[in-house]
Amino acid sequence: MEDSYVLQLLKPKFKDFHLCFCGFAECKPLHSYGPAARPNYILHYVMKGKGIYQVGETKYQLKEGQAFLIEPESLTFYQADKKEPWSYLWVGFGGTEAQRFVRDLGLNSRQLTCECEYGKELEKIVFEMLQHTHSTVENLYYLQGKLYQFFSVLARGIEIQQYVDDTKESIHVQEAIAYIKNCYSKKITVEDIADYLAINRSYLYTIFKNSLGISPKDFLTEFRISRGKEQLTLTDLSVEEIAVSCGYRNSLAFGKVFKQKIGMTPTQYRNDNRKVARERLISVQNELKEYKKHKKIYVGEGEKE
Repeated sequence: MEDSYVLQLLKPKFKDFHLCFCGFAECKPLHSYGPAARPNYILHYVMKGKGIYQVGETKYQLKEGQAFLIEPESLTFYQADKKEPWSYLWVGFGGTEAQRFVRDLGLNSRQLTCECEYGKELEKIVFEMLQHTHSTVENLYYLQGKLYQFFSVLARGIEIQQYVDDTKESIHVQEAIAYIKNCYSKKITVEDIADYLAINRSYLYTIFKNSLGISPKDFLTEFRISRGKEQLTLTDLSVEEIAVSCGYRNSLAFGKVFKQKIGMTPTQYRNDNRKVARERLISVQNELKEYKKHKKIYVGEGEKE
Protein backbone atom coordinates (compact mmCIF):
# COMPACT_ATOMS: atom_id res chain seq x y z
CA MET A 1 0.00 0.00 0.00
CA GLU A 2 0.98 3.65 -0.39
CA ASP A 3 -0.32 7.03 0.73
CA SER A 4 -0.33 9.16 -2.40
CA TYR A 5 -1.41 12.54 -3.74
CA VAL A 6 -1.96 12.87 -7.47
CA LEU A 7 -2.75 15.51 -10.08
CA GLN A 8 -3.82 14.19 -13.48
CA LEU A 9 -4.46 16.12 -16.70
CA LEU A 10 -6.91 14.32 -18.99
CA LYS A 11 -6.65 16.66 -21.99
CA PRO A 12 -3.16 18.14 -22.46
CA LYS A 13 -3.18 21.49 -24.24
CA PHE A 14 0.35 21.29 -25.64
CA LYS A 15 1.19 18.66 -28.27
CA ASP A 16 4.99 18.86 -28.36
CA PHE A 17 5.72 18.54 -24.63
CA HIS A 18 3.16 18.38 -21.85
CA LEU A 19 2.46 17.27 -18.32
CA CYS A 20 0.26 14.16 -18.00
CA PHE A 21 0.23 13.81 -14.22
CA CYS A 22 2.35 14.28 -11.13
CA GLY A 23 2.28 13.30 -7.49
CA PHE A 24 4.11 11.93 -4.50
CA ALA A 25 3.74 8.83 -2.34
CA GLU A 26 4.92 7.33 0.93
CA CYS A 27 5.11 3.56 0.41
CA LYS A 28 4.63 0.78 2.92
CA PRO A 29 7.34 -1.92 3.19
CA LEU A 30 7.53 -4.06 0.03
CA HIS A 31 4.78 -2.07 -1.71
CA SER A 32 5.22 -2.72 -5.43
CA TYR A 33 3.86 -1.75 -8.82
CA GLY A 34 3.95 -3.92 -11.92
CA PRO A 35 5.01 -5.56 -14.06
CA ALA A 36 3.13 -2.88 -15.99
CA ALA A 37 3.53 -0.62 -19.01
CA ARG A 38 2.55 3.03 -19.36
CA PRO A 39 1.72 5.00 -22.51
CA ASN A 40 3.91 7.97 -21.53
CA TYR A 41 7.22 8.85 -19.86
CA ILE A 42 7.36 8.90 -16.06
CA LEU A 43 10.27 10.16 -13.97
CA HIS A 44 10.38 9.14 -10.29
CA TYR A 45 12.64 10.85 -7.77
CA VAL A 46 13.36 9.11 -4.45
CA MET A 47 12.90 11.57 -1.59
CA LYS A 48 13.88 9.12 1.15
CA GLY A 49 14.25 5.40 1.76
CA LYS A 50 15.24 2.67 -0.67
CA GLY A 51 13.75 0.38 -3.31
CA ILE A 52 14.37 -1.55 -6.51
CA TYR A 53 13.48 -0.75 -10.11
CA GLN A 54 13.52 -3.50 -12.73
CA VAL A 55 13.35 -3.23 -16.52
CA GLY A 56 13.68 -6.52 -18.35
CA GLU A 57 16.51 -8.39 -16.67
CA THR A 58 18.18 -5.25 -15.38
CA LYS A 59 17.59 -4.45 -11.72
CA TYR A 60 18.57 -1.14 -10.11
CA GLN A 61 19.00 -0.59 -6.36
CA LEU A 62 17.89 2.98 -5.68
CA LYS A 63 18.02 5.28 -2.67
CA GLU A 64 17.41 8.87 -1.61
CA GLY A 65 18.66 11.39 -4.15
CA GLN A 66 18.33 9.10 -7.15
CA ALA A 67 15.77 9.06 -9.95
CA PHE A 68 14.54 6.51 -12.45
CA LEU A 69 12.88 6.89 -15.83
CA ILE A 70 10.02 4.77 -17.17
CA GLU A 71 9.78 4.85 -20.96
CA PRO A 72 6.49 4.58 -22.89
CA GLU A 73 5.23 1.00 -23.35
CA SER A 74 8.15 -0.37 -21.31
CA LEU A 75 7.22 -3.20 -18.95
CA THR A 76 8.64 -2.29 -15.56
CA PHE A 77 8.47 -3.30 -11.91
CA TYR A 78 9.43 -1.36 -8.81
CA GLN A 79 9.20 -2.14 -5.11
CA ALA A 80 9.85 -0.43 -1.79
CA ASP A 81 12.51 -1.79 0.53
CA LYS A 82 11.34 -3.97 3.43
CA LYS A 83 13.22 -2.07 6.15
CA GLU A 84 13.51 1.41 4.62
CA PRO A 85 10.53 1.82 2.25
CA TRP A 86 10.90 4.74 -0.07
CA SER A 87 8.92 7.89 -0.56
CA TYR A 88 9.05 9.36 -4.03
CA LEU A 89 7.60 11.96 -6.31
CA TRP A 90 6.82 11.45 -9.97
CA VAL A 91 6.11 13.46 -13.08
CA GLY A 92 4.47 11.87 -16.11
CA PHE A 93 4.90 13.64 -19.43
CA GLY A 94 4.53 13.13 -23.16
CA GLY A 95 4.40 14.86 -26.52
CA THR A 96 6.16 14.77 -29.86
CA GLU A 97 9.32 16.32 -28.39
CA ALA A 98 9.33 14.40 -25.08
CA GLN A 99 11.97 11.94 -26.23
CA ARG A 100 14.29 14.78 -27.24
CA PHE A 101 13.95 16.39 -23.81
CA VAL A 102 14.77 13.08 -22.15
CA ARG A 103 17.78 12.54 -24.42
CA ASP A 104 19.01 16.06 -23.67
CA LEU A 105 19.32 14.95 -20.04
CA GLY A 106 21.41 11.98 -21.15
CA LEU A 107 18.68 9.45 -20.35
CA ASN A 108 17.69 6.64 -22.72
CA SER A 109 16.84 2.94 -22.69
CA ARG A 110 20.36 2.13 -21.45
CA GLN A 111 20.60 5.06 -19.06
CA LEU A 112 17.43 4.88 -16.98
CA THR A 113 18.70 6.07 -13.60
CA CYS A 114 20.49 9.17 -12.42
CA GLU A 115 21.39 11.20 -9.36
CA CYS A 116 20.31 14.79 -8.82
CA GLU A 117 21.78 17.22 -6.30
CA TYR A 118 18.69 19.42 -6.12
CA GLY A 119 16.00 17.10 -4.82
CA LYS A 120 14.43 19.70 -2.53
CA GLU A 121 13.83 21.94 -5.52
CA LEU A 122 12.14 19.09 -7.39
CA GLU A 123 9.91 18.42 -4.37
CA LYS A 124 8.94 22.09 -4.16
CA ILE A 125 8.03 22.19 -7.87
CA VAL A 126 5.76 19.15 -7.60
CA PHE A 127 4.06 20.51 -4.46
CA GLU A 128 3.39 23.73 -6.37
CA MET A 129 1.96 21.76 -9.30
CA LEU A 130 -0.43 19.98 -6.94
CA GLN A 131 -1.93 23.30 -5.87
CA HIS A 132 -3.32 23.89 -9.36
CA THR A 133 -6.04 21.28 -9.69
CA HIS A 134 -8.55 23.20 -11.81
CA SER A 135 -8.44 22.96 -15.63
CA THR A 136 -8.32 26.69 -16.31
CA VAL A 137 -6.22 28.21 -19.08
CA GLU A 138 -4.15 30.00 -16.44
CA ASN A 139 -3.40 26.76 -14.59
CA LEU A 140 -2.53 24.87 -17.77
CA TYR A 141 0.08 27.48 -18.68
CA TYR A 142 1.32 27.56 -15.09
CA LEU A 143 1.78 23.77 -15.06
CA GLN A 144 3.53 23.89 -18.41
CA GLY A 145 6.00 26.38 -16.99
CA LYS A 146 6.56 24.21 -13.93
CA LEU A 147 7.27 21.21 -16.15
CA TYR A 148 10.04 23.16 -17.91
CA GLN A 149 11.33 24.29 -14.51
CA PHE A 150 11.41 20.67 -13.33
CA PHE A 151 13.56 19.72 -16.32
CA SER A 152 15.77 22.76 -15.79
CA VAL A 153 16.57 21.63 -12.24
CA LEU A 154 17.23 18.10 -13.46
CA ALA A 155 19.59 19.33 -16.15
CA ARG A 156 21.52 21.34 -13.56
CA GLY A 157 22.02 18.54 -11.09
CA ILE A 158 21.91 15.29 -12.97
CA GLU A 159 24.63 12.68 -12.89
CA ILE A 160 24.07 9.73 -15.20
CA GLN A 161 24.72 6.20 -14.01
CA GLN A 162 26.25 4.10 -16.74
CA TYR A 163 25.03 0.58 -17.40
CA VAL A 164 25.95 -1.68 -20.31
CA ASP A 165 24.96 -5.30 -20.82
CA ASP A 166 25.53 -6.83 -24.24
CA THR A 167 25.27 -10.54 -23.51
CA LYS A 168 23.60 -12.67 -26.15
CA GLU A 169 20.77 -13.67 -23.81
CA SER A 170 20.19 -10.05 -22.87
CA ILE A 171 19.96 -9.02 -26.51
CA HIS A 172 17.46 -11.80 -27.26
CA VAL A 173 15.29 -10.80 -24.30
CA GLN A 174 15.43 -7.13 -25.26
CA GLU A 175 14.48 -7.96 -28.85
CA ALA A 176 11.61 -10.13 -27.65
CA ILE A 177 10.32 -7.35 -25.40
CA ALA A 178 10.57 -4.84 -28.24
CA TYR A 179 8.62 -7.21 -30.49
CA ILE A 180 5.91 -7.64 -27.84
CA LYS A 181 5.66 -3.88 -27.32
CA ASN A 182 5.23 -3.30 -31.05
CA CYS A 183 2.94 -6.24 -31.84
CA TYR A 184 0.95 -7.14 -28.70
CA SER A 185 -2.23 -5.80 -30.31
CA LYS A 186 -1.92 -8.19 -33.27
CA LYS A 187 -2.87 -11.42 -31.45
CA ILE A 188 0.73 -12.67 -31.45
CA THR A 189 1.66 -15.89 -29.61
CA VAL A 190 4.83 -17.22 -27.99
CA GLU A 191 5.48 -19.16 -31.20
CA ASP A 192 5.42 -15.89 -33.16
CA ILE A 193 7.98 -14.37 -30.79
CA ALA A 194 10.31 -17.37 -31.10
CA ASP A 195 9.96 -17.38 -34.89
CA TYR A 196 10.74 -13.66 -35.03
CA LEU A 197 13.97 -14.22 -33.08
CA ALA A 198 14.78 -17.44 -34.99
CA ILE A 199 15.13 -19.42 -31.75
CA ASN A 200 13.12 -22.33 -30.37
CA ARG A 201 10.40 -21.99 -27.75
CA SER A 202 12.36 -23.90 -25.12
CA TYR A 203 15.32 -21.51 -25.33
CA LEU A 204 12.99 -18.51 -25.29
CA TYR A 205 11.34 -19.85 -22.13
CA THR A 206 14.72 -20.42 -20.47
CA ILE A 207 16.13 -16.95 -21.10
CA PHE A 208 12.90 -15.29 -19.94
CA LYS A 209 12.85 -17.29 -16.73
CA ASN A 210 16.54 -16.56 -16.11
CA SER A 211 16.21 -12.85 -16.86
CA LEU A 212 12.73 -11.90 -15.68
CA GLY A 213 11.60 -14.76 -13.50
CA ILE A 214 8.47 -15.39 -15.61
CA SER A 215 7.67 -17.24 -18.82
CA PRO A 216 7.30 -15.40 -22.14
CA LYS A 217 3.61 -16.32 -22.17
CA ASP A 218 3.07 -14.76 -18.74
CA PHE A 219 5.11 -11.72 -19.77
CA LEU A 220 2.93 -11.22 -22.86
CA THR A 221 -0.24 -11.61 -20.81
CA GLU A 222 0.96 -9.22 -18.10
CA PHE A 223 1.88 -6.65 -20.73
CA ARG A 224 -1.53 -6.88 -22.41
CA ILE A 225 -3.39 -6.65 -19.12
CA SER A 226 -1.28 -3.69 -17.97
CA ARG A 227 -2.11 -1.85 -21.19
CA GLY A 228 -5.76 -2.73 -20.67
CA LYS A 229 -5.64 -1.30 -17.15
CA GLU A 230 -4.12 1.91 -18.46
CA GLN A 231 -6.82 2.32 -21.10
CA LEU A 232 -9.61 1.52 -18.65
CA THR A 233 -8.27 4.22 -16.35
CA LEU A 234 -7.26 6.92 -18.81
CA THR A 235 -9.71 6.57 -21.73
CA ASP A 236 -13.44 6.25 -22.39
CA LEU A 237 -13.00 3.44 -24.92
CA SER A 238 -15.46 0.56 -24.59
CA VAL A 239 -14.26 -2.71 -23.06
CA GLU A 240 -14.67 -4.32 -26.49
CA GLU A 241 -12.41 -1.70 -28.12
CA ILE A 242 -9.81 -2.07 -25.39
CA ALA A 243 -9.91 -5.87 -25.69
CA VAL A 244 -9.19 -5.77 -29.42
CA SER A 245 -6.46 -3.14 -29.01
CA CYS A 246 -4.74 -5.41 -26.47
CA GLY A 247 -4.68 -8.43 -28.77
CA TYR A 248 -7.80 -10.30 -27.64
CA ARG A 249 -10.47 -11.48 -30.07
CA ASN A 250 -13.32 -9.95 -28.03
CA SER A 251 -14.30 -8.56 -24.64
CA LEU A 252 -15.24 -12.00 -23.30
CA ALA A 253 -11.73 -13.39 -23.83
CA PHE A 254 -10.19 -10.22 -22.41
CA GLY A 255 -12.55 -10.18 -19.43
CA LYS A 256 -11.81 -13.80 -18.54
CA VAL A 257 -8.03 -13.24 -18.41
CA PHE A 258 -8.45 -9.84 -16.74
CA LYS A 259 -10.53 -11.30 -13.90
CA GLN A 260 -8.04 -14.14 -13.41
CA LYS A 261 -5.17 -11.66 -13.07
CA ILE A 262 -6.82 -8.71 -11.33
CA GLY A 263 -9.66 -10.36 -9.42
CA MET A 264 -12.45 -8.28 -10.93
CA THR A 265 -14.02 -7.56 -14.31
CA PRO A 266 -12.72 -4.73 -16.52
CA THR A 267 -15.88 -2.71 -15.84
CA GLN A 268 -15.51 -3.14 -12.07
CA TYR A 269 -11.86 -2.10 -12.32
CA ARG A 270 -12.78 1.04 -14.28
CA ASN A 271 -15.52 2.02 -11.82
CA ASP A 272 -13.31 1.37 -8.78
CA ASN A 273 -10.45 3.44 -10.20
CA ARG A 274 -12.72 6.36 -10.97
CA LYS A 275 -13.97 6.21 -7.39
CA VAL A 276 -10.39 6.13 -6.10
CA ALA A 277 -9.49 9.06 -8.38
CA ARG A 278 -12.30 11.13 -6.87
CA GLU A 279 -11.22 10.19 -3.34
CA ARG A 280 -7.60 11.05 -4.14
CA LEU A 281 -8.64 14.43 -5.50
CA ILE A 282 -10.42 15.19 -2.22
CA SER A 283 -7.32 14.03 -0.30
CA VAL A 284 -5.07 16.24 -2.42
CA GLN A 285 -7.31 19.26 -1.91
CA ASN A 286 -7.34 18.71 1.88
CA GLU A 287 -3.58 18.21 1.96
CA LEU A 288 -3.00 21.35 -0.06
CA LYS A 289 -5.15 23.38 2.30
CA GLU A 290 -2.74 22.39 5.07
CA TYR A 291 0.24 23.02 2.81
CA LYS A 292 -0.97 26.54 1.99
CA LYS A 293 -1.23 27.36 5.71
CA HIS A 294 2.48 26.64 6.12
CA LYS A 295 3.66 27.83 2.73
CA LYS A 296 5.11 31.13 4.01
CA ILE A 297 7.08 29.30 6.72
CA TYR A 298 8.42 26.85 4.15
CA VAL A 299 9.58 29.59 1.79
CA GLY A 300 11.09 31.57 4.66
CA GLU A 301 13.17 28.61 5.79
CA GLY A 302 14.39 28.17 2.24
CA GLU A 303 15.50 31.79 2.12
CA LYS A 304 17.47 31.39 5.35
CA GLU A 305 19.37 28.47 3.87
